[in-house]
Amino acid sequence: MTTAAKIRDRFFGSGKFYINALSIAVPIMLQQLIQSMVSLVDNFMVSGLGDIAMSGVNVAGQVMFIFMVYVNTICTAGGIFMTQYFGAKDKKGMGQAFRFKLIMGLAAAIPYYLVCRVYPRQILSLMVIGNTQADAILDAAVSYIGICFYMGVQMTISVVIASSLRDLGKVNIPLVITVVATLINTCLNWVLIYGHFGIPAMGVNGAAYATVIARSFELIAFLVVYVKLKPDFMVKLTDFLRIDGRLFGRMAKKGALVLFCEMVWVLSETVTTAIYNGRGGADVVSGMASGFAIANLFFVAFSGIYSATGVIIGKTLGTGKLEEARLQKRWLLSGAAILGLFMTIIGFGTTLIVPVVFGRLSDSAVGICRNMVILLAFFMPVWVIMNAQQAIARAGGDTAMGMYTDAFITILVMLPMLFILARYTNVGPVTMYLGVKLLDLVKVVIFHFWLRRERWLKNLTVPQAA
Repeated sequence: MTTAAKIRDRFFGSGKFYINALSIAVPIMLQQLIQSMVSLVDNFMVSGLGDIAMSGVNVAGQVMFIFMVYVNTICTAGGIFMTQYFGAKDKKGMGQAFRFKLIMGLAAAIPYYLVCRVYPRQILSLMVIGNTQADAILDAAVSYIGICFYMGVQMTISVVIASSLRDLGKVNIPLVITVVATLINTCLNWVLIYGHFGIPAMGVNGAAYATVIARSFELIAFLVVYVKLKPDFMVKLTDFLRIDGRLFGRMAKKGALVLFCEMVWVLSETVTTAIYNGRGGADVVSGMASGFAIANLFFVAFSGIYSATGVIIGKTLGTGKLEEARLQKRWLLSGAAILGLFMTIIGFGTTLIVPVVFGRLSDSAVGICRNMVILLAFFMPVWVIMNAQQAIARAGGDTAMGMYTDAFITILVMLPMLFILARYTNVGPVTMYLGVKLLDLVKVVIFHFWLRRERWLKNLTVPQAA
């Protein structure tokens, strides 16, 4: 056997293995791509209202972002157990994981209400401290978020059901529902934002109403699937509160570390965004937001690689095949590296659509957008590998890796660095973003050595392995 063949066999699995991984990842990536394209269309439509309107929607969107990350994190924590119980063919365990996701997800309803309906202006004002057009941006943001409050419950239940289906490898159903819901959202945006078919133009409020209606349809569709399909995690309404306290506690313990890690990340992103927003006027807010809207077209790789890795590793660990899981880890990380490089090329290509989609924004906003897209594309290999590393650790219940590495570096290094740059330099938002994201290179190296300790190599369906 040649040296090249030995290296290939050591770091890469068979074609069948990668086809299986892609069968999970591609539908999820398509789902995310469709959502990202619709989000891009939304931003395109709102951008026609000017820098201030787009800035207001995106400032309000930061709250929605935090809420979504919380719900997805809870689903990730429950999914650690869901995939392993699926591998062990334990329906009761899957049902308990589903209960955990739904109960903990709906627990966010009260703080979500306070932010959206009780103290919206006070909280959103923290996102535009120092911005020269803060008052006008907040007027649009408060109006938008007050309407978006009415989609919270629908979105939570839909995400819980969709994530549970994906944990079982059923990725096509969420894809189809997402396609239909996002098409509804897009069509309603066109009608309600600018006014068509006799309906008056509602501006940013129209975008909010479109989102609420689309999310309501999505919930109905997922409930129909839940009742008709009767998935293995299905729980009868009369049995919903029959919780296994001990198992719920184990899930909460694992979930607490995941939640801590993700909330540190999302709060750091929120603080970072607030600091960026203070480096100018509405052009900075809209330009940075536009850059991320386009970057979402290639960020789809994150959810695909994360879900595929979690399902494959979790199922293998749940069946007790630890040596096979060890091999799959290496194969998946190698595949993630190649996927990341491929997505970088795609990312650079998306810069061509910046003037087409956001040409109606100011020249300054368009310039910021283009520079951000280039920078985000450059980091794709690093971030795709990081997502695969996190998915491997969490699939085996090793949630400490993210907390001790990712969260602590963010708290102790990244945020102080950001405040120093903001206080003592005049660098623009894109350069500032580059400075703090270079730390992700350090995280990848630390994750590599952490995974080699194999704390993740556990079968969580066996009580004593907890």
